[in-house]
Amino acid sequence: MGILAFLGVWELAPAVGIVQAKYLPPASEVLAALANDFGLALFWKAVGDTMAAWAIGLAIAVVLATVLGLVIGMSPFLRRATNSTIEFLRPIPSVALIPLAVLLFGIKIESTLMLVVYASFWQVLIQALYGVADVDTVAMNTAESYGFSWWQRVRDVVFPTVLPYLMTGIRLAASVALILAITAELVIGSPGLGREIALAQSGGAISGMYALILATGLLGVVVNLAARWVERRVLSWHPSIRGEVAA
Repeated sequence: MGILAFLGVWELAPAVGIVQAKYLPPASEVLAALANDFGLALFWKAVGDTMAAWAIGLAIAVVLATVLGLVIGMSPFLRRATNSTIEFLRPIPSVALIPLAVLLFGIKIESTLMLVVYASFWQVLIQALYGVADVDTVAMNTAESYGFSWWQRVRDVVFPTVLPYLMTGIRLAASVALILAITAELVIGSPGLGREIALAQSGGAISGMYALILATGLLGVVVNLAARWVERRVLSWHPSIRGEVAA
């Protein structure tokens, strides 16, 4: 009902003159343009480029952040030594790195990957550090007294505690990665939906531009649903997910 109401207001706004149709075409016109895009190979190539940058960047960020989070989190010395550096680097907006990315890689996909990895990395790292900090000290001491190796303690004690935090970080990072992928394509001009939006805007194809913007929104919904599905599958044993399923 909310979506229908939104589309209704959108359809009426240019019709009654609240906004000019040349700046905001009616929803019906934009949806028709979107339906037409679904039949174009160029559109799906742009979607593929965007999702490739999203997936590769997210995978790199998750692996790096998970490993570093476990190593730093399990060492009190490293946690103290890196705390100020993490707090300094984490708030830096990824878009501020666009000039550096263009300088290093030009308008290729590597520029997009740099921004995606940087933005996603902190989402996962912080959650991994929180997860390690939440590990039961008694359980760790017990495992150590039984002669567990470092790897065994990580596998059997630390990782089960960290995993719920990690999945939250990955779910947040998945959305952030998509935002940065499209932003990089829009600003830098690397291949993907963002560049197609910029080209449509500069070419005066306003309906096509809004159609592509809607497509990015649909991608965001799909990414979020997929992340939630993976989270439910991976954490099916966790009380929070079991309670959610039971409800």
